[in-house]
Amino acid sequence: MLDNKIAFKLTFGVVLTALLAIVIFAWFNIQSQSKSLLSEVERHARQLSEAVKSDTEYDMLRNDRERIHESIRRIGQQASIDRIRVFNKSGEIIYSSEESEIGAMVDQKAESCYRCHSVGEPLEHLETTERTRIFQPHPDSPRLLGIIDPIYNSPSCWSSACHAHPESQTVLGVLDVTMPLTDVDQNIRRSQVAAGILAISVILILSLIVGLMVRWWIDRPVQELLTATRHVAGGNLAYRIEVKTDDELGMLARSFNSMTENLAQARLQLFQSDKLASLGRLAAGVAHEINNPLTAVLTYSSYLLKRSQGKAEVQNDLNVIVSETIRCREIVKSLLDFARQTVPKKRQADINEIIGRATAVIENQLSLGRVKLVMELDADLPKVTVDANQIQQVFINLMVNALDAIGEDSGVIKVTSKAISVHPAGFLQIKRALCPKRHDLVDRMVKIDGKPAIGMRFRKKETTGLIYLSPMYGSHEHRLNDMPPIEEGIELLCPECSRSLLSEEEVCPRCGSAVYAFEVPLKGMVQGCLADGCGWHRWEQVDSSWNDEFVEVRVEDDGCGIPEAQIPKLFEPFATTKGQKGTGLGLAVTWGIVDNHNGTILVESRVGVGTTFIIRIPVKS
Repeated sequence: MLDNKIAFKLTFGVVLTALLAIVIFAWFNIQSQSKSLLSEVERHARQLSEAVKSDTEYDMLRNDRERIHESIRRIGQQASIDRIRVFNKSGEIIYSSEESEIGAMVDQKAESCYRCHSVGEPLEHLETTERTRIFQPHPDSPRLLGIIDPIYNSPSCWSSACHAHPESQTVLGVLDVTMPLTDVDQNIRRSQVAAGILAISVILILSLIVGLMVRWWIDRPVQELLTATRHVAGGNLAYRIEVKTDDELGMLARSFNSMTENLAQARLQLFQSDKLASLGRLAAGVAHEINNPLTAVLTYSSYLLKRSQGKAEVQNDLNVIVSETIRCREIVKSLLDFARQTVPKKRQADINEIIGRATAVIENQLSLGRVKLVMELDADLPKVTVDANQIQQVFINLMVNALDAIGEDSGVIKVTSKAISVHPAGFLQIKRALCPKRHDLVDRMVKIDGKPAIGMRFRKKETTGLIYLSPMYGSHEHRLNDMPPIEEGIELLCPECSRSLLSEEEVCPRCGSAVYAFEVPLKGMVQGCLADGCGWHRWEQVDSSWNDEFVEVRVEDDGCGIPEAQIPKLFEPFATTKGQKGTGLGLAVTWGIVDNHNGTILVESRVGVGTTFIIRIPVKS
């Protein structure tokens, strides 16, 4: 329905308000104009009254009644005058422009007499403002303006030859002049009609203009939002609204796009979590249902293999059965390892001893693969606080991967350990980043070096876009896309709520540019500068309390190497470089264990040269 649309309601409200304002203005304007016209007529009537008194004064002193009659009749015939009358003290009309009225008595309650006789005794003095009256003799007759002008006794009157009035009489009579207000009323009506036409014209034009503005600036964006919500409600989380303005509706559109991005991300994460949960349940079932049959198959196929000496064809088939059964067992073991990741039980331990136990586990595999193991372990390593079993699993996984990378050719695996000092910049990963309204800035859909990036929105005049910062504290490997130079007053905003991420209190101590700031829960504020060539950063709480003692373990091989494009996804579940031979879970488990120990794992690799995994674990984690 039209009356249910916000555009109609807003237009109706604005037009109704404007109509009310125009009506009030027109009413005051007409009232003011009416008063001005009546004042002008009143002034003219007073002038006329004074002129009649002045013109007849001499004849009245001589008591020349014929000349007085002639003067009043002549003046009263003017088109702008209705009539002129003179009353004596008894209320008798002694002179009039209409001869038929002469000699008639005027009632004291008549409109021309009541002001002076309203209190019983006649007033000897009447204020000028009280002398004027507006009346309508009959309902069908035009309005008239009357002015009464008292004729006061003066020395010339009581000292004249006729001496018609005694000296004690104050008022000798009253001059009454009435004038028609036909022209005034016509002017007022024309003003009323003009005001009505103007009001209607203004309302029509205003309705058209406001309607177009509301439709263009409000109704269309709202309709686009409604269309977008219907798409999202239908499951299309890829739908985006084109942001055309920087006003509140533009911010709403950006927030909607950010919301759908977050919903898509949340749905993906939920799908991934559900997949992992399903995998965990599957792993438990597989372990229970398949391990025993696999053990039986492996045992009997190995026994048959020993009994098939001299039967080459049978041995080949049995070798396939044994190798594939072992592969199935390893897949089950990897699934169990991935599903059973738990909180580490940390105790003081010697990393070198853990490495020794790990190499003992794979010693047979090393000899079978003709791979040489070189150990360069620092004997003075400080003890670390770790879960020894989990860290042992990390080293086993890495050395087994090194064996697979070397393949059938002989090679060398080198394991080194040493104590190092590590600054948090370039080492510590920011895993949560909050805007002032507590929205998480970490975008898990975008990754830099395999780690979820920190997303921000930049805005400068009409230009806007997203930038992604490396989650590694102090790193400069940001994706700034087409962001203008920050020296020119660019804004950095939260992608979800558009709150500013620029520090209001500080500037970069190196270059003087504005710096961004966001909060890491329980670890204080992170600040940094994005000015070209600067790279200043600060994490005060971490910098002041950082323990820089770490143990670094390197596992190097001279195998086939890893393509550069695969390195960012190396630690994701089900990502593998071994094709059908790998499950893609070993490195995911490894990364999870190292991360739970507040450590880091890095990869350096060149195809055809080899790969190095670098594990750094804090002494006090």
